[in-house]
Amino acid sequence: MHPFPHHYQVSADAKPEGTVTLSAPGLSNLESAPPVEFDGPGDCWSPETLLVAAVADCYVLSFKAVAAASRFAWTALECSVHGKLDRVERTSLFTQFEIKARLKLPPAADQARAQQLLEKSKQVCLISSSLKSEIHLVTEITT
Repeated sequence: MHPFPHHYQVSADAKPEGTVTLSAPGLSNLESAPPVEFDGPGDCWSPETLLVAAVADCYVLSFKAVAAASRFAWTALECSVHGKLDRVERTSLFTQFEIKARLKLPPAADQARAQQLLEKSKQVCLISSSLKSEIHLVTEITT
């Protein structure tokens, strides 16, 4: 890992009509628009879906790193995240994220250790740790 601090640069370009184009050095452009809930078309990524996706992606990447550091064998991880946007004191903000993690293990794997690693991944996920929302983790472990 590179020494801290890390810096990330993203640009957003728009015209009066149409989508917003998000770009970052070395990455493919991404189109964004308001979600249906804010009278948008609902056919593009939005700031809201991108934030929820960042929580899911960071959780999975955190688990991969934690499992690798622990030399823990696993077969597959599916993660879905539900973000709740609400009004609090006349301000719209995400108040809660529920992370549902479904982990598949090889036969005879230590399920208690798997649970510990899933929980540790929630703790070390820098995206969810950066948010002031409640973060709930629901796990399912199978072989």
